[in-house]
Amino acid sequence: MTRPKVSILDLAPIRRGETAGESFAASVVLAQQAEQLGYQRVWYAEHHNIAGIASSATSVLIAHVGAQTTSIRLGAGGVMLPNHAPLLIAEQFGTLAAMYPGRIDLGLGRAPGSDQNTMYALRRDLRAADTFPQDVLELQGYLSGHSRVKGVEAIPGQGSHVPLYILGSSLFGAQLAAAYGLPYAFASHFAPDALHVALKTYREEFQPSEQLERPYVMAGINVIAADTAAEAQVQVEGIRRLRAISLYGRQLGAQELDMTDEQADQLLASGASQHVDQMLTYTAAGTPSEVRTSMDEFALLTGADELITVHHSTSTESRLRSVSLLAEAVSLGAA
Repeated sequence: MTRPKVSILDLAPIRRGETAGESFAASVVLAQQAEQLGYQRVWYAEHHNIAGIASSATSVLIAHVGAQTTSIRLGAGGVMLPNHAPLLIAEQFGTLAAMYPGRIDLGLGRAPGSDQNTMYALRRDLRAADTFPQDVLELQGYLSGHSRVKGVEAIPGQGSHVPLYILGSSLFGAQLAAAYGLPYAFASHFAPDALHVALKTYREEFQPSEQLERPYVMAGINVIAADTAAEAQVQVEGIRRLRAISLYGRQLGAQELDMTDEQADQLLASGASQHVDQMLTYTAAGTPSEVRTSMDEFALLTGADELITVHHSTSTESRLRSVSLLAEAVSLGAA
């Protein structure tokens, strides 16, 4: 079996007692380390109104990291396109492509990346997701230099051909990526249920395009690699607590980053564990050899061309260690 490429999705986590500035500094170090170790790319995801995630202004973060790296691909994983005018995204990513030629990706999703109140604050039309297919084509037109809007060009961006990727966790994204001949990235790191049927649909319905001749599958997997199994298990429990707080913490009337482990355990014991553990279905946790086995099994299960790894941890140091151990485990730096 040909080993798939390995990349990283970075949510720029803000941990207890940390600031957004510290989160961004950690993201820079992570990208620099990923570049040295042989990872394919680092992506950043657009989320809003989540206390523990700092990657809301995705293009700004990419610009910051790009200035402090030299070769690794950087991109959005993804921009939630219904939150934005396609022209603005074309200009932003056209700017990034001019700054960092040959290094910029643009993954696109149609979810809001937020709750309904936040959608209102974003001035998002509740029907905006309905025009996602048309918005993707409009954006593609700006980036290719063949604008679909008469008299309007993306400057910068026109003719940059920033590669597009469709993100999803359902058949909708799979069918759209197949119809447009674009790579498809499935969010199995938090929404595993439709993984197999979505990938099957994408491959069966794929139509070649100017960007892509054959299907290209990317699949998300959580990774918690540590020097010992015991260390990894401690991290797993910490991540379960953080997920429970993120999903259900507001029920306790406390700020997410101020909640204690005891409160998190209370949420898990009250029923959150089932949802949390289902989200973590595809998780490679343990020593490097254990993680390698899990990665190989997931690659075989999905037949993915590329695995997008999400390195969860309760500290920056353990997160960077996980990135390093995984690279060693799957021989990323090998010729």
